[in-house]
Amino acid sequence: MKADIHPDYHTIKVQMTDGTVFETRSTWGKEGDTMQLDIDPKVHPAWTGGHGRLLDQGGQVARFNKRFGGLSLKSK
Repeated sequence: MKADIHPDYHTIKVQMTDGTVFETRSTWGKEGDTMQLDIDPKVHPAWTGGHGRLLDQGGQVARFNKRFGGLSLKSK
């Protein structure tokens, strides 16, 4: 393995958006630095399976029924 090509791997603190802090090892920053998160995996919908809302509730269904509402599978 080549010498002096790997980044420094050291201990940092990570501060969540709710103020809790934990220690981990990283190549980010310097030894003892604190990383403050803007997006917290405890509360962000991408990690929590959040409740997405439809912006156009019923709009697409209403448009479909308007275009194809008169069609029927029954023979006349």
